[in-house]
Amino acid sequence: MDNFAFIIHPVNIKQDVQRKYPLLGKILPEPAIDFLSQFFPPVYISHITGITSAATGKEIEGWFIACPLTPRQMVALPPERVYKRVIAAGKLAQKLGARIVGLGGFTAVVGDGGATIARHLDIPVTTGDSYTVAVAVEAALKAARQMNIDPATATAAVVGATGTIGRVCAQLLASQVPRLMLIGRRAEALQAVQAQVRRCGPAEVQVSTNMADLQSAEVVITVTNALDTVIEPAHLKSGAVVCDVARPRDVSRQVAETRPDVLVIEGGMVRVPGPVNFNFDFGFPPGMAFACMAETMALALEGLYTSFTIGKNITLEQVSQIQAIAARHGFEVAGFRSFELPVTPEQIEQVRQNASQKPRSLQAGLRP
Repeated sequence: MDNFAFIIHPVNIKQDVQRKYPLLGKILPEPAIDFLSQFFPPVYISHITGITSAATGKEIEGWFIACPLTPRQMVALPPERVYKRVIAAGKLAQKLGARIVGLGGFTAVVGDGGATIARHLDIPVTTGDSYTVAVAVEAALKAARQMNIDPATATAAVVGATGTIGRVCAQLLASQVPRLMLIGRRAEALQAVQAQVRRCGPAEVQVSTNMADLQSAEVVITVTNALDTVIEPAHLKSGAVVCDVARPRDVSRQVAETRPDVLVIEGGMVRVPGPVNFNFDFGFPPGMAFACMAETMALALEGLYTSFTIGKNITLEQVSQIQAIAARHGFEVAGFRSFELPVTPEQIEQVRQNASQKPRSLQAGLRP
């Protein structure tokens, strides 16, 4: 049978541990969980059933497996130690019978983007980043239109533009908007990406290392590998749409608390075809998944058992190919979430009204 596995890891330590071990997560303090998780073996989370292709009727199964390391641990520990833990999770996937394994969260970011992990496994590996790019751009533009922002006249920005996902998001946006701002920490790296992006569309492309320049953008995609938030309330233009693809998130919770005139979404949810049952609550509504998860599932439905997205380079051709595969099997962007809660049409309308009214309290928040 065609099948897959997907490796996840805790991001919000107590909350995520409680999803699998309610009592343990409740009793142990966060520092204790953080310390002990360094010594946990890979954890079998759940059996996934019911994913069914809309094109062929093929049904597949899969498994969630957890690598217990947190994002901070994956950054702080020696890469070899992190690789060892992720590889162990991949080998558990092999024992379960998985024919392809997807890397979620920081397991896809650490080191060389899954290349070393793939060399140590007998099954192909994918980070899911190609479909993540496609869904991020589609969701950001879809949300913009719902906010009455016309992409054909808008200024867009990509925060973390020198990263694997950010660079290709910028390349896709170059043909969708007339003005594009690339924001990152290193000017030289930004200029190299700027040259690539200019070849992909007619957009005027500028670069910046100053987050305050986000105030010129109506549409923002943010996808850094930062451990802490990088976008604060004062950085954003009234009426802006922000698509936060990063985990941990890039957008400060204070934006949700103090900027009711800004719409923040979490990369867009993907509806999985068929009566899928994840048998695990990872914070999404039933039948919905992250784009990186959906890429792994789509490849299994296609029977394309290859290390599809691996390493630090993603091409527009890869993004286009996985977008077509996913669409054929019935995956689709369906709905938004913001800070782990669903976003309703009524809430989007309220944000629109807040932005159009521009009360003084909101304008004060715009000053850096």
